[in-house]
Amino acid sequence: MVDSKEFAVGLFDALARRRRQSLERITKEELHDFWVQISDQSFDARLQIFFDIVDTNVDGRITRKEVQELIVLSASANKLSKLKEQAEEYAALIMEELDPENLGYIELWQLEALLLQRDNYMNYSRPLSTASGAGWSQNITSGGPRGHRRSCGWRRMAAAARLAVQENWRRAWVVALWVVAMAGLFVWKFVQYRRRAAFHVMGYCLTTAKGAAETLKLNMALVLLPVCRNTLTWLRSTRVRLFVPFDDSITFHKMIATAIVIGTLLHAGNHLACDFPRVIGASPKKYRLVARDFGPVKPTYRGLLTGVEGVTGVGMVVLMAVSFTLATHRFRKNGGRLPFPLNRLTGFNAFWYSHHLLAVAYGLLVVHGYYMFLVHKWYQRTTWMYLSVPLLLYVGERTLRAFRSKAYSVKILKVSLLPGSVLTLTMSKPHGFRYRSGQYIFLQCPTISPFEWHPFSITSAPGDDYLSVHIRTSGDWTQELKRIFLENYFSPRSIGRATFNEIGSMDQRSLPRLLVDGPYGAPAQDFRNYDVLLLVGLGIGATPFISILRDLLNNIKLAEELMDLALETSRSEDSSNSFSFSTSSSSKKRPYRTTRAYFYWVTREPGSFEWFKGVMNDVAEMDKKGVIELHNYLTSVYEEGDARTTLLTMVQALNHAKHGVDIVSGTRVRTHFARPNWKEVFAKIASKHPGATVGVFYCGTPILAKELKRLSHEMCQKTTTRFHFHKEYF
Repeated sequence: MVDSKEFAVGLFDALARRRRQSLERITKEELHDFWVQISDQSFDARLQIFFDIVDTNVDGRITRKEVQELIVLSASANKLSKLKEQAEEYAALIMEELDPENLGYIELWQLEALLLQRDNYMNYSRPLSTASGAGWSQNITSGGPRGHRRSCGWRRMAAAARLAVQENWRRAWVVALWVVAMAGLFVWKFVQYRRRAAFHVMGYCLTTAKGAAETLKLNMALVLLPVCRNTLTWLRSTRVRLFVPFDDSITFHKMIATAIVIGTLLHAGNHLACDFPRVIGASPKKYRLVARDFGPVKPTYRGLLTGVEGVTGVGMVVLMAVSFTLATHRFRKNGGRLPFPLNRLTGFNAFWYSHHLLAVAYGLLVVHGYYMFLVHKWYQRTTWMYLSVPLLLYVGERTLRAFRSKAYSVKILKVSLLPGSVLTLTMSKPHGFRYRSGQYIFLQCPTISPFEWHPFSITSAPGDDYLSVHIRTSGDWTQELKRIFLENYFSPRSIGRATFNEIGSMDQRSLPRLLVDGPYGAPAQDFRNYDVLLLVGLGIGATPFISILRDLLNNIKLAEELMDLALETSRSEDSSNSFSFSTSSSSKKRPYRTTRAYFYWVTREPGSFEWFKGVMNDVAEMDKKGVIELHNYLTSVYEEGDARTTLLTMVQALNHAKHGVDIVSGTRVRTHFARPNWKEVFAKIASKHPGATVGVFYCGTPILAKELKRLSHEMCQKTTTRFHFHKEYF
């Protein structure tokens, strides 16, 4: 805010100099006059204001020192400290371009010529589409004559309905089957207890409680399945993925948890508030109908609560309430602002440990189901029947995880601390560890906690002989890991940017031990099933896609090697050109259909571009055929066309044209200012790839996901290009 204020003061002084006034205060009329000049959108008016800001001595000329001062001012307004340090160098670059005769100054007409030719300098950035704006719409359905609007409206509605079915049919049948199963079990038990003698004592409270109990058994079993990660990862590689939406596993887990909460309220609420009081208050004649179940002597309310059924039931409710509350978004993301020491009840650790209390809840559930009221025969105690298979599967997975993590102990090869509080770990690749690009692993550091496992996307490619992850140190565990490295193992010289082609060696005796568990499936791992990729990452959300880019890059290398080998062995030109990309993650080269990838990285921090600098430079250097397009967007900078970025855009274009390096990211990839126009991005891709299947993969916050999903659906209706949206949140 202070930097923008400085720029505003400079703008005010420029307007005052134009009036040849030195103003301490201004009248309402003068303020209005200034506003009219500032809001004038014409090129000449904006250029004159820009020139006046630089020309502080009002001599109609701009010296290198004045250019340097404006670069510093523009960099300050946009919070680009790195550019302020290099302001002198960039000022010299502008003077070299506009003052070839070395007069020591430039004039307005020269600045105008440079700004008008800016687009020519921008041509260093590989174009997304060579088609004109009109050409983008060739693949987009346009409106017909008025007489056909009504029929077109029906067609659009039919197309939208068809698209909705195609998009959601897998979710629909799974949820429908689940709801039907719950409804069937509820009705079955409701009718069963409606015909019992106890109904005449407790009424519909009993039937409702027993119906809810049956749905609870089902849901307590099902809730384990979406978190059996090994099983889901394996199923993703089978044809089952065509029928089951594994990307929504956590969403389904939350839906089941919600159903458990509702079932618990119905079951416990009806027992505690209705059934028990009716049993206690029943007349001797009515009580004889349930004496077999509650004993010859009428029980008290306290007696019912302190029995096995009551203690186990209340215990489960308490444990579930704690676990479910701390799993809500408000508490899990430290949103609950509580005083010390209650603030320790929020965050990921509270969620993690409280969820493990459910192991006790499952034990209580088995006991509760065995001693349940109104049931006497063993085969009617069905709780264990519901739980046995899912519980054994889950316990088996946790056991496998424990044994596998010991086998997957890794050596730390390189550690880098990057801007934006990001820690990069490069580790040895365990023997037999195979994964796909887009998947993630869990890491454990016993020095911090022998129990906690935290997920991180893999940023190395399957063909690399190492594993790498980028960790944003924002939580308790990650901050502690960073502290360990900073206090014990980092020297000032070892803190630097991450590189992917140089792996150093470190003294393993001085490093903390790390255990790896995985890999586990994620939406991005299915990228090879699409003709074209649109990868969108917000900040640290770029990590799943770096592995994909490196995988594509490795295949480009492999393609070149095979072509060279084909030429050397005098193979036919057709055989060499028929090569298609194949993953190098295993000895079995499995072809996949991806021919083009567009990567959009949107971040607020200029230092973020240091994270994957090596990857971006490798793509720019090796991707001669333009398979991968990289687009960096910096949202903390004012949008292109704003007076505060005009000079920066000019410097950016000149520097890349002469030196091939972007002034913001330090890579060969141009950095755009402000946010992408997503509608334009989708339109260009649809125009360039008619009839193709485009996989849209997004990792970031939920806000942008809604817009990308909407545009994917919209473009499917308007164009022949099919966009399939996949998301994951961080």
